[in-house]
Amino acid sequence: MLWDDAARRAFGMSEGTASMNDLSPEPARQGRPKIGLALGGGAARGWAHIGVLDVLMEAGYAPDVIAGTSIGAVVGGCYAAGKLSALSEFANSLTKRRVVGLMDFHIGGAGLIAGSRLKRLLERDLVGQRIEELPVRFAAIATELGTGHEIWLTHGLLVEALRASYALPGVFDPVRLGGRWLMDGALVNPVPVTAARALGADIVICVNLNSDLSGRGTTIQNHSADPDPIPDGQQDGEERPVSRWFGGITGAARRVRGMVGRTVNEQPGLAGVMIDAFNITQDRISRSRLAGDPPDVMIGPKLARVGLFDFHRADEAVALGRHAAERMLDEIEAVVQNTTLRRDEAAWQVNR
Repeated sequence: MLWDDAARRAFGMSEGTASMNDLSPEPARQGRPKIGLALGGGAARGWAHIGVLDVLMEAGYAPDVIAGTSIGAVVGGCYAAGKLSALSEFANSLTKRRVVGLMDFHIGGAGLIAGSRLKRLLERDLVGQRIEELPVRFAAIATELGTGHEIWLTHGLLVEALRASYALPGVFDPVRLGGRWLMDGALVNPVPVTAARALGADIVICVNLNSDLSGRGTTIQNHSADPDPIPDGQQDGEERPVSRWFGGITGAARRVRGMVGRTVNEQPGLAGVMIDAFNITQDRISRSRLAGDPPDVMIGPKLARVGLFDFHRADEAVALGRHAAERMLDEIEAVVQNTTLRRDEAAWQVNR
């Protein structure tokens, strides 16, 4: 299993010279500060992380440390394991129908989706991989059910860590690891700058997938409490087919239409309410965490037009991630140079 061509170039390797486990990020830095990458959560918008990583590697800023939350953990973990190209190929192969086919809906669990099919997909390329054996320092962020503890998964099986980090409450079943029930890390740390810095990064670049969303945090000061009128010829609560995203889907998905569909008066379904509430909370927490521990550089792809479940639009999300990262290359270079200068000056003061 060899690293992608871009990763080889970033780490100064010739093609076919070493396996993933033979790599050490330390020599690749060639004296530059250690770069950490904090990859935030955001469901399907997370494919933008692939574009960001591609640009960073091409520009010689391959991260030495990665901390990821939710979809950020998935992309970051695949990069750390040398499987970014495989993930990119998978993402670009997705269609609406295939996305739904990956969702093993069930009744009686703690979430709508058991997650076994997604687990098997991850295991196809990552089976047996352990976090502590990866050539890049990596942490997946999860939240402990009950206590609300922020859990940094820094050793153990990579696949299990990724599953715990993206276990969206009410959608995926929580994952039990090390005696704790874990769920999506975005509940407590949507953009894990703190974790990347604590893992040894000199410079932290974060990717905030929600920076382009409008309307978050606005106060509506004078809103009516009168209910909306019911359109003529319709009854309150009358059901219509599930949203166009689920249109035409057969099998298990049809059995949950009542949970995820909408009525004619646009009342949201169960899944829609849970996911939107989760993302509103995530946006508020992100603002607070980033204000308290700001990154050295923040990359904010313009992803407002990409829906949370638009996993089939990977090519668009990746392109938006690339564009956002390319815009920030000059700023990254300036931060790297300034950090290097300060470090050299501090070393000179100590040694003179």
